[in-house]
Amino acid sequence: MEAIQGKHFSITDPKDVSTVIYKINKTEKEYLKESPKYTVERLDYMEELNGELKKKTFFVDNPEPEGDELVILSFGKEKVVINTGVIEETCIKISKKPVPIKFDTLYSEKEHETKEFRYTPNLKRPISIIDPETTEEIKPILYFDEKTNEVKGKCKLKPYKSYFAFEIRDK
Repeated sequence: MEAIQGKHFSITDPKDVSTVIYKINKTEKEYLKESPKYTVERLDYMEELNGELKKKTFFVDNPEPEGDELVILSFGKEKVVINTGVIEETCIKISKKPVPIKFDTLYSEKEHETKEFRYTPNLKRPISIIDPETTEEIKPILYFDEKTNEVKGKCKLKPYKSYFAFEIRDK
């Protein structure tokens, strides 16, 4: 039986705040021509309630020896606090200087699909779209584009609802 190697760390959310964390993955050199340079992967977590506080324990499977970069999104009432960090061998460091993150608030009065985005060969994506009320990701509909010979995705967005979208880019 194969054992999963990993790390974990915990944070505590105050009342009316929900934190989600993404690991930033750099695409392997052999796939860079046809894939985005960075992809994002949401970390799994367990949640424990302690009065009005929520303790979340996040898990990083197969951490990189040189460390893993993280995007930390804390959703509160009508705002999102964005931070970055690095999980290293013995500790997690939270940045005071943000990494360049492109984000938008998406809103429409009609139901529509967002722009297309490409996936890497191992089906990782560069963009994440989140419902800020539930902090759940909007799962894309995957399809194969025969013209470009690529796997692509689209997300359906509900009318009269705001969404938070972000992607990682170079400086």
